[in-house]
Amino acid sequence: MTLIEKVIGSLSQLPGLGRKSASRIVFYLLKSNRAYSEDLARDILQLKSSIGPCRICGNFTDIQPCSICSDSRRNRGIICVVEEAKDVLSIESIREYHGLYHVLMGVISPLDGIGPENLRIDTLVDRIKSEGIEEVILATNPTVEGDTTALYLTNLLKKEIRVSITRLALGLPVGGDLEYADRLTLARAFIGRSQV
Repeated sequence: MTLIEKVIGSLSQLPGLGRKSASRIVFYLLKSNRAYSEDLARDILQLKSSIGPCRICGNFTDIQPCSICSDSRRNRGIICVVEEAKDVLSIESIREYHGLYHVLMGVISPLDGIGPENLRIDTLVDRIKSEGIEEVILATNPTVEGDTTALYLTNLLKKEIRVSITRLALGLPVGGDLEYADRLTLARAFIGRSQV
């Protein structure tokens, strides 16, 4: 196996990249100047060594706490619960939401051996109690696992804490991910969220 084939194989393992796209990237890198490739390689290495979860919300960051948790202009009475850190980026892109976040780092999925104890649910409950949260927005993906997680959280929070619980409105495609939703659909889903 040549080095080119090896790099194409490695890149094609990335989500959303097939062999054809991976080979385009490899040949682009071969044609680009050396400094660009070196900067890219350095940035990828630094990504793994410098970025980690925020100790408060779980979003990926290079500072502690993250820029969202440390922003005093954010509405500290609302917390948006998402599955993954990439969902924070999607929601932030619409510029409609100005509260805090909590990243679960996954969803309840018994078939994959993931239960509530494997997610950041305990820290969510602690935050709601200690930070005086008034509204919890459940922004899990509209999938079986996302809905299961939202239902579990709804039941848990209603039993343990007096807090308003809302869920993003319909409009997001069933079986889709927040990451792929267009800005308008995501904005309308936030505006039309409903009480749970």
